[in-house]
Parts: sequence; structure tokens; C-alpha cells
Amino acid sequence: MEALRLGFSPCPNDTFIFYALVHGRVESPVPLEPVLEDVETLNRWALEGRLPLTKLSYAAYAQVRDRYVALRSGGALGRGVGPLVVARGPLQALEGLRVAVPGRHTTAYFLLSLYAQGFVPVEVRYDRILPMVARGEVEAGLIIHESRFTYPRYGLVQVVDLGAWWEERTGLPLPLGAILARRDLGEGLIRALDEAVRRSVAYALAHPEEALDYMRAHAQELSDEVIWAHVHTYVNAFSLDVGEEGERAVAHLFAEAEARGLAAPSPRPLFV
Repeated sequence: MEALRLGFSPCPNDTFIFYALVHGRVESPVPLEPVLEDVETLNRWALEGRLPLTKLSYAAYAQVRDRYVALRSGGALGRGVGPLVVARGPLQALEGLRVAVPGRHTTAYFLLSLYAQGFVPVEVRYDRILPMVARGEVEAGLIIHESRFTYPRYGLVQVVDLGAWWEERTGLPLPLGAILARRDLGEGLIRALDEAVRRSVAYALAHPEEALDYMRAHAQELSDEVIWAHVHTYVNAFSLDVGEEGERAVAHLFAEAEARGLAAPSPRPLFV
């Protein structure tokens, strides 16, 4: 049987979640071929429908609902998980300033667009943002993933926590990313894949140290301390099942996108 291509990022939360599945510790309904790419690359690919199973920013999912459906398991959603805006010193406003962003299809960029107007986005890969800000090439940076834990090393300060802003504004957890299945796989296979991802998350939570070498191999220069901080921040009960509260958070995010003309309404269900 031909392997199904599965896209996810090399960040510790994704490699932790998919460790068991890609190493045969839990059963998959079909063979899987891991494709590890930066999340904004995966976002762009989803606009083309390139991968049948892929991690995706929720903001990007709002644009591909007719082609993809979110699994209930494997996503990144929660409280205290939001992207940060950082700079070399305090800033009163972002209007007119250059802000390095990790891609226009990321949930982080969508949140920043809700929070501030008139900034000048400079798109770069997420791991290049902190050095750019530190060198003064841009006035601020919108950071995600492990940069949340490492920005003080660059002498930078937090300007705003967009996750905390979202939670205060909505009372809901922040939806960052989900695992999406292309709808043409069929409901039966999609449900089986959802269960396989759930088992993979559960296995990793029960045997966390077993996944460490796999996370290290893709996290490159990150210390074990940062790797585990990343996992403990982004892998939680919502990763096992998005739940009712998570569904409400995603629906609210999509309503915001539709209200601003960034996504078209769709009758399709959000989750399998």
C-alpha cells in the first residue's frame, strides 16, 4: 500500500505528538510518510491541497475548509500558549514599524492583525526573527514556537502577549494549529487516522522520555530544558481531544476571520 504523506513541523510539540505514530509504537490504518516542514510552508501547501494529512495553522484552515477537515486530536490549543511581540525595548505602538512575522497564513499573524493596525510586516521563517530584531533590522518581531522561551537570550523584551490578549478579550483558549485530513480520504479513513493520532499523543504522554531523541534530532540547537518547556506548554488535554471548549474557540476564531473578509463562511463541519 502506498504511504500517506503526513506533514508536521520539526518543533518539539509536533515531533513529540507524532513520535509513536511514525515509529510504529501505535498502529496506523495506513502506512505514513513523515514530511517535516516549517508551519508556514505547510500552510501554503494546504492552499494547493498538496498533502492528504497535515499540521496547519487554524488561521489557514479557515481558508481551506471545503478541502480539509480537522482531526479532534494532535492540535495545539490552550491557555498561556500565545505568540509574543518582542522588541529591543518598550514600544508604545506598532503603527508604522517594521515587524518580522512568521508568515501571513499563521494564526500568530492573524492575531497581530486583530490587535494592531498600520504595522509593516516583514515575512521571514520563524527561527530567523529573533536575530533580525536583535540586529535592529526590524523594530519588532512576532514570535512563535520555542522563540517564546529563548527571546531573553537576545536581549529582547516582551511588548505584548497576544495569547493573553485573546483570552482576556474572548474568555476562550487560543487555537493555534490543528491536524487536517483532506476530505477526499473519506470519513472512515479520516476517523481511523484521528484515533491513531490520539493513541500517538497518549503514548507520548505515557512514555515522554522515549520521544526525546527524536525531538532532539529535529530541534537542533535547543537545550533539553527548552524542548521540555515547549512540550509542556503546547501539548495538553486539548491535544488528546479538542473538546467542546476548543470547538467554541475555533468557531470564534473563524467568525472573526469571516467578519474581516479573510475567510468565506462554510457549511462544512469544523471537526471530524
